[in-house]
Amino acid sequence: MTETTIGPATCEADAPGGVGVRIEDDASPIVRLLGRTIRDSVRANSADSGLEGVEGTVAVRSHDTPQAATISIANGVIAVSSGVFVEPDLTLTVDLNGRLALVGEPVGAGADHLATAVLALLSPPLPDWQVAAERFWAAARTIPGVPDVLVAIADGPDGLAQQVIGDGETHYVIAGPPDLLAGIFTGTDDLIAALSTGQVGVRGTLSQLSVLVAASWKARYDV
Repeated sequence: MTETTIGPATCEADAPGGVGVRIEDDASPIVRLLGRTIRDSVRANSADSGLEGVEGTVAVRSHDTPQAATISIANGVIAVSSGVFVEPDLTLTVDLNGRLALVGEPVGAGADHLATAVLALLSPPLPDWQVAAERFWAAARTIPGVPDVLVAIADGPDGLAQQVIGDGETHYVIAGPPDLLAGIFTGTDDLIAALSTGQVGVRGTLSQLSVLVAASWKARYDV
């Protein structure tokens, strides 16, 4: 894969299907969030075909904070950088805590194809919540103070289902709808925001909650 440079430095992610995804070193939270989301889309092969022949620069702005980033697509490379310092071909306003859902209409003349491709990149499919839980807890094991066991309880249309991951004396329990659990475990949904809705419940100590939040940020921002 060819090398490109974005600003002073970049980080390169996995590039299945020949698509490269790069973000800046020391990237801001919105850049990390967008970069991780786009990587998930590419890895799931949900956006590869839609990128054929697509090039352009897209400004992505938060609907309720000053955060903004630029997505540039060219020569099979998707680059995400902080701020908006060029005149973009397209501007998208999204809800950062709402799965990057579009707020309002895209702004940019003649950019329908570009908008379709980027919105697909920002909407990766969620894996099964049990698969997501396994991956989440495997990554969380590197965080100091993480409990020995995660107990995830999904309350879905068919009733309660439980996933127990790990072995040991200390446990942490998280319960909620399957789709929302999958969102939290993949970083698609912010844990604190999910807790505030009342749809998700947790059981454990305050220190364990702190560790779980750190694990959720690790998944959400790929840090």
